[in-house]
Amino acid sequence: MPVVISLLNSFTGVAAACGGFLYHNNVMLMGGVLVGSAGTILTIVMCKAMNRSLTNVLIGAVGGNSAVTSSSSKSGGTVREVQATDVAILMKYAQKVIVVPGYGLAVAQAQHVVHELEGLLESEGVEVKYAIHPVAGRMPGHMNVLLAESNVSYDKLLEMEHINPEFATTDVVLVVGANDVVNPAAKTDPASPIYGMPILDVENAKQIVVLKRSMKSGYAGIENELFYNSKCGMLFGDAKASLQKLVNEVKTL
Repeated sequence: MPVVISLLNSFTGVAAACGGFLYHNNVMLMGGVLVGSAGTILTIVMCKAMNRSLTNVLIGAVGGNSAVTSSSSKSGGTVREVQATDVAILMKYAQKVIVVPGYGLAVAQAQHVVHELEGLLESEGVEVKYAIHPVAGRMPGHMNVLLAESNVSYDKLLEMEHINPEFATTDVVLVVGANDVVNPAAKTDPASPIYGMPILDVENAKQIVVLKRSMKSGYAGIENELFYNSKCGMLFGDAKASLQKLVNEVKTL
């Protein structure tokens, strides 16, 4: 979806440039060229981040149902559900916490609550960072914009290539509404439609907590192997409500 939006954005730039040429309007022409070129560059960058060609992104799902079925049928292990109290204790006494925001955070409008939780943890001496995947959300830069809206410091928003080496030294990873961008199947399952896509290496952390409404699959329509990891705990519910519970629990500890 972010790739398609970026591509359409580049088309609007091309259309504006054509209009500027037809009407002899240099401002419209230059503006259209800038928008079109920026959209094209962003589209290429995001396709590279997904390790897929633009053609594959646009029509790759055609005839791909068998791949989805073979991947989604592998549900190894069991899901471990956790409570807000347990998660709050884990985070309060951790040294380093990384938050992975996803589309679920945007739907729940939970960016302000997650920033409040960040402030509480930092007051306890916990280092808090955010892991931003290039295609997280439903539009380019979706997570960056949401977190900037809640006044999260920009230097805490780390891109995938910078944050991935840090997961191995992280005590707790809090995944808020993200799914496909943290799915280990992208590295382990050749039959998966997301195989080869660079992901956030959250499975390397000591403890993983995922905030989701249910076990429903993400945009790719496949199960997430991460949810069955022995280090992973699922905190079910609306992202905003769950984060508010964590805020309240941390305050009372």
